[in-house]
Amino acid sequence: MDFFELIDRRVSVRDFLDKPIEQGKLNAILSAANRAPSAGNLQAFEIYVVKDPHIRSLLAEAALNQDFIGVAPVVLIFCSHPARSEWRYHERGVSLYALQDATIATTFAMLAATDLGLGCVWVGAFNEKDVENILRLPDGLRPVAILPIGYPSEIPDKRSRRSLDDLIKWL
Repeated sequence: MDFFELIDRRVSVRDFLDKPIEQGKLNAILSAANRAPSAGNLQAFEIYVVKDPHIRSLLAEAALNQDFIGVAPVVLIFCSHPARSEWRYHERGVSLYALQDATIATTFAMLAATDLGLGCVWVGAFNEKDVENILRLPDGLRPVAILPIGYPSEIPDKRSRRSLDDLIKWL
């Protein structure tokens, strides 16, 4: 698929079929996330793959009862890992670069899922401490994004976007 077609096709999917994701597709999504650019190529992030229905249900509850998280057959949680960039970039690595690394990897995963005919939605509204406890995250990891992925039961309409005239500031 053409890149710009892929960008245009990506929408936030919150309704999933009761159909598992093939391991090959999941591996491709994870490989795409692994290829995301990162500050100093330090890859200051971790990805937790959740297939267990009970844990997905707990994550849905921690995400302000966004029940579709529990319905998706796979949920990826992207966590920043500041210690991986702190040694080189100090405070900026901790407060910014690790966060950017995790978010870029999330974006790559979203685009890969879309390209493979899957749907997903970026979830940022969740109780961090609850997610940390559910996943039993080691100290220092911070959950940044929850990405439920599955076969869409329907494709939502595209939402309007800001005009480029409103968005872009030319200097």
